[in-house]
Amino acid sequence: MKRLVLPPVSATIQRIAALALVSTAMLPGAAHALFEDGDARRAILELRSRVDQLQLVDQNTASEIQQMRSSLLELQGQISTLRSEMSTLRGQNEELAQNLQQAETRLKAFEPQPVQVDGASFQAQPAEQQAFDAALQLLRSGQYEQARNAFKSFIDQHPNSGYVPSAQFWLGNSQYATREYQQAIATFNELLKQSPQHERAPDAALAIANSQIELKNVPAARQTLQNLITVYPESSAANDARERLARLR
Repeated sequence: MKRLVLPPVSATIQRIAALALVSTAMLPGAAHALFEDGDARRAILELRSRVDQLQLVDQNTASEIQQMRSSLLELQGQISTLRSEMSTLRGQNEELAQNLQQAETRLKAFEPQPVQVDGASFQAQPAEQQAFDAALQLLRSGQYEQARNAFKSFIDQHPNSGYVPSAQFWLGNSQYATREYQQAIATFNELLKQSPQHERAPDAALAIANSQIELKNVPAARQTLQNLITVYPESSAANDARERLARLR
């Protein structure tokens, strides 16, 4: 009996084909009819065609799976690339935000800032505030000559600053401390002329009277004290002026 040779197929398909051949061989007269009967030949050919189709399906399925794996690997690579790009962009954004914050900080160093000094509110450049505070610190530390020079320089450099009335007041005090009484009187009078409603104005008038007393000009001091009481009657300086007038009599 001749042996039928099948094309290479998967193990499952081979088992199916083998079972089919065995079943055919078990039929009476199968050895002789298998190659002579036309129907049997067609059945074998059909079986082989179906086996080939099944094998082709397996191959197509394996190819599709391989393509899906390749696509998945490619997609994973794209995701990894996107994550890397996002991380880079995030770092750039953080750096940009830091640079922007630093730029804003630098700009603020040149922008006017709201200030409130001696009851007056105004806008001032940071440089003005630093210069005024530095001069005031010199006065508070007892460096009267340096404070006098610093306040003079401030007024010359910032004639329109909101700090000027306060700078005039402390300049007059610095001059008084260095026994420059005439200069102190002139400085305090300038404050009263330019800013009569300033919070320091009553104290400036009292300081004029004190300077006049130091110069032994008692009549002028008495007149200054009386004017102070008239113009600023509710001020604490007016109370001090009344006490001074009582002692001068």
